[in-house]
Amino acid sequence: MLVPVTNSCISSLVPTAAPRKRMPLRNSSSVTEFILVGLSEQSELRLPLFLLFSGIYVFTVVGNLGLITLIGLNSSLHTPMYFFLFNLSFIDLCYSCVFTPKMLNGFVSENIISYVACMAQLFFFCFFVNSECYVLVSMAYDRYVAICNPLLYTVAMSPRVCSLLMFGSYVVGFAGARAHAGSMLRLSFCDSNTIDHYLCEVLPLLQLSCTSTHVNKLVFSAVVGAVITICSIGILTSYALILSNILHIPSAHGRSKAFSTCGSHIVAVALFFGSGAFTCLTTSFPGAMDQGKFASVFYTNVVPMLNPLIYSLRNKDVKLALGKTLNRVLF
Repeated sequence: MLVPVTNSCISSLVPTAAPRKRMPLRNSSSVTEFILVGLSEQSELRLPLFLLFSGIYVFTVVGNLGLITLIGLNSSLHTPMYFFLFNLSFIDLCYSCVFTPKMLNGFVSENIISYVACMAQLFFFCFFVNSECYVLVSMAYDRYVAICNPLLYTVAMSPRVCSLLMFGSYVVGFAGARAHAGSMLRLSFCDSNTIDHYLCEVLPLLQLSCTSTHVNKLVFSAVVGAVITICSIGILTSYALILSNILHIPSAHGRSKAFSTCGSHIVAVALFFGSGAFTCLTTSFPGAMDQGKFASVFYTNVVPMLNPLIYSLRNKDVKLALGKTLNRVLF
């Protein structure tokens, strides 16, 4: 008789477990900040790389800001061609400022970026890069109209048309950036927070996610595929028609002038899309992130620095406007 009584006493002393509440499932990231590895982890290369990219950044800011100022101050440059060049310089200046200061900081200290700042950097970088692609298409169309339909140029490239082309470039760029950033925000980053890159870009971030990235890869392929398709058709069609028209120009001087008009834009397009395509191809393969980082330096750092030089070195209008501006300022 003692055993049942003892058992009942013991059981009354042990607290019974309260029913567990069911917690709602959340797709949240436990990572609040990321570490950007940068271009190289070798300490002996940090100072030379810091000096090199500081110089590139200064040239980029001075060159693009100078071209923007020059176009704004000279009424002789208030034409469709320079309107698009003004916006191209503005975009180059902005997207260089989005990541380069943080990149330079990584050469002198541990480069930590918050989750919110990383997502913001991703959005603005994608926005400006996508917008630049469509601005280059608008510039190709402008050259097509100028060479193939010069009599209709003022009508076909009226201020309203130019404004609509630029507005469309920014809207489509915004849509692409929103798609990239929106799909990235749905991911969770659980443990690893080290980004093997010098900026928050789509593919390096996907490698850190602890949730499925299938939707993100589809979004990336769709956005990049649309950019490549639309821009390739627009630029190649414009220049095919321009080439066909140039070959029918009887005088050698006329052909030379037409080629020189398009030459700077062709070089800029080749540099930007060529380096961008190579970066996408290299970073798509496992273990090729290092090659992709160094390839991306070309279209993220070098091309924005070169664009003002490409469009102004052999441009008589820009040189003349620069001379007039310097005379007004100095004398």
